[in-house]
Amino acid sequence: MKLHKESKGTIAVASILFIAVASVSIYFLEMWSLMIIVPLLIIYGLVFWFFRVPNRDIQDHVENVIAPVDGKVVMIKEVVETEFIKEASIQISIFMSPLNVHICRFPVSGNVIYKKYHPGKYLVAWHEKSSTENERTTVAVESLTKHKVVFRQIAGYVARRIVFYCNEGDSAKAGHEFGFIKFGSRMDIFLPLDTEIICKIGDKTKGGIDVIAKMRD
Repeated sequence: MKLHKESKGTIAVASILFIAVASVSIYFLEMWSLMIIVPLLIIYGLVFWFFRVPNRDIQDHVENVIAPVDGKVVMIKEVVETEFIKEASIQISIFMSPLNVHICRFPVSGNVIYKKYHPGKYLVAWHEKSSTENERTTVAVESLTKHKVVFRQIAGYVARRIVFYCNEGDSAKAGHEFGFIKFGSRMDIFLPLDTEIICKIGDKTKGGIDVIAKMRD
């Protein structure tokens, strides 16, 4: 199983803690140490599972808006995007549990025209205000269909580290990685009002694969 590059520090710390606690348990509890080691081993395995990098066949897209993350669609509504587009848009929000793959992918192909990091709170990721009050990043891409698409990584109550690798002027390819969020969070996508929305609330998405909307020239 391939692991994401963001796993190195976390897995190193988890390994040291697991070895230390297991060694102390075996020394003091002997045969009863299994009562501690087995649950720890499960948690240790979940850390590796969280940082997995699935092998996915990413296609080329022009009109399609691709799910940027694995998760569950929790919101589809008309809002005013106030940071960059500054006009009415369709917001699609996808919530990621700690068991989901947490690679963040470009939802559309085009060029990166804006990026910004915002420090903030750590409200639960499904809270509506988390989009504007939580720690977050905002990226905007001018798509191949000449639309401005904004998407936002949002930290949750557990997630405390967001990374994004793109810069203004970079080429964006739908389905390809641009960042990562550790341990549960949310992704918001803001699309033009005339976008054809294909997903619905409650849908489970597979990042880089599932088409959630279509934009026309």
